[in-house]
Amino acid sequence: MGIGVSILLFAVGAVLDWGISVSNTHGFNIHTIGVILMVVGAVGFVLSLLFWGSWGGFGGTRRRDVVVDRGAGVGSRRVVEEERF
Repeated sequence: MGIGVSILLFAVGAVLDWGISVSNTHGFNIHTIGVILMVVGAVGFVLSLLFWGSWGGFGGTRRRDVVVDRGAGVGSRRVVEEERF
């Protein structure tokens, strides 16, 4: 679920909860459905923001290279880490 879908779910839930006045519904409460949609939209929005960096968002990328130095002896290697923004 992306940020756009989360905002859409939250908006539909808000309309169902606060924008509709229903006096008699049989079998379900439209306001409860609105609250459920708002909660799902908010959770989806927060999860989308948390995982944004791993999807290639605004977070910097980290590159890790292993460099083998053949002149320094057998098994001599070093790890080079580089951050790009």
